[in-house]
Amino acid sequence: MARLPRFVLPGYPQHVIQRGNNHERILYEEEDYWFMWEKIGAAAEKFQCDLHAYALMPNHFHLLLTPRLENGVGKLMQYVGRYYVQHFNARYERTGTLWEGRYRATLLDPKQFLLPVSHYVESNPVRAGLVNSVGDYGWSSYAANALGEDDPLVTPHAEYEHLGRSAKARRAAYAVQAEKPLDAALVTRIRDATNKAWVLGDQTFCESIATKLNRRALPRQRGGDRRSAAYRRATGRT
Repeated sequence: MARLPRFVLPGYPQHVIQRGNNHERILYEEEDYWFMWEKIGAAAEKFQCDLHAYALMPNHFHLLLTPRLENGVGKLMQYVGRYYVQHFNARYERTGTLWEGRYRATLLDPKQFLLPVSHYVESNPVRAGLVNSVGDYGWSSYAANALGEDDPLVTPHAEYEHLGRSAKARRAAYAVQAEKPLDAALVTRIRDATNKAWVLGDQTFCESIATKLNRRALPRQRGGDRRSAAYRRATGRT
């Protein structure tokens, strides 16, 4: 099956995942984490992407970012991938691919999904069983968004700014939301949209993106069972 082109619109946030090949580790030692952290920051500045949330996991990483250029996300991922593979292969005396194919991404409606996806990203270490609390993991944006710790990678989104009038109020509101477990259906929806490269939003938002890009933003609905009574009633057939 041909690969679908990614949805790319400057000004619209995207959730991005890149995994290690065969789900193998890509980050071992603290120096690896720092190297990737630095390259993500350099690439975000170079290719004009605002990074709102991230989590660097042992075998993959998540980014929630808004590109200001049409090719910003793709350039950022190429930059990080190229330099990190060079670092990793030299450090661990290996050759060959490190990544599990192309990165996965979904364009999303910021009003509905910016904050939930930010919490999804930062709570990934908890779901993976690495820590008991989101605040216990050192390689994510949680400390910046919820505690106000300095992190030059993080640029707050407008939806984050709407959480309160002061920085203290915004951090407190964000932390309260982060303490609430994400609904299982929401987690599945975020995963599906990201892995299958569909837009994450309601029908109206998806239709607006489809119009802007002249392509479908959601998969086609499956047809009903034409032999069933329910299908005949729904379509007015007897």
